[in-house]
Amino acid sequence: MRRALELALLGPAWGENPQVGAVILDASGSIIAEGFHNGAGTPHAEVDALSKLSVVPTGSTAVVTLEPCNHTGKTGPCAQALVDAGVSKVVYAVTDPGQASAGGASTLKAAGVEVVAGVLEAEGLALVEKWMWFASHGTPWVTLKWASSLDGRAAADDGTSKWISGPESRAESHLRRSNADAILVGTGTVLADDPELTARKPDGSLYSHQPLRVVIGSSALPEDSRIFNGDASTLVLNTHDLDSVLSTLGSQGVKELWVEGGPTVASKFVASGLVNEYLVYLAPKILGGSRVALQDVGVGSMPASVDLRFESVTRLGDDILIRARGK
Repeated sequence: MRRALELALLGPAWGENPQVGAVILDASGSIIAEGFHNGAGTPHAEVDALSKLSVVPTGSTAVVTLEPCNHTGKTGPCAQALVDAGVSKVVYAVTDPGQASAGGASTLKAAGVEVVAGVLEAEGLALVEKWMWFASHGTPWVTLKWASSLDGRAAADDGTSKWISGPESRAESHLRRSNADAILVGTGTVLADDPELTARKPDGSLYSHQPLRVVIGSSALPEDSRIFNGDASTLVLNTHDLDSVLSTLGSQGVKELWVEGGPTVASKFVASGLVNEYLVYLAPKILGGSRVALQDVGVGSMPASVDLRFESVTRLGDDILIRARGK
């Protein structure tokens, strides 16, 4: 199963489908084939692994990170493919929560295939949690990211913000950005900073995958704004209704949304309770002043605070990346 989890990471983190890995074992327990899912429209991990074999030996076991699907979409049902191939046993980590795709285990059992579920389930869940949220809610997993000084400022009082964080933080942030489906800012950020909102490598070149650039708000944007260049697609939503924004993006298959601000938009997401994960790049600088990373989030007293738990704290050059989620 650990090998299957490694294989899953070879597939794209973006897109409507989850990252899934699979290995086929012979009767002695040796790996005889491997596969992973390379994105929507491509073979699922189980089928990819089976395609490496001309004949599936008697007594073979398929080990998969996610319960084999049970529906026909752009590809056929994996559960039936395993039955047709003559696999004797299927082991998987995570049960499929999808309304259409779930039920593969029942199909396998009905065909006489032995099924074992929940092997390394925690590791498997960590791999597909954003997809599971999307599959269950129909809206994107929301990651809120900001970079700030030690005293919580996103810019100096004159408005300058380049660069609060160091090169290591910026490189790591762009890598994470390249794995998101969409990145969102408000019209105020576009007017103030004219960002490109692209995902770039340290040498300045573009990553192969670029997230959809989403701008929300009612202010008119200049046609020559850099978000309208040809480096990535851009969607402008003339609304401040965050639920409507998430619903629209969900209907377009956006599984993970990165919210990068500015402070007004970020604060609205926090106040609305819509943030699944926080990524805070903290630089060893003191700026003071009024340019805070977050504004009013509807907390009037300590008992009303938005309480989080730290998932990880990582050193990036001189900076610290704090990854946090709600308790």
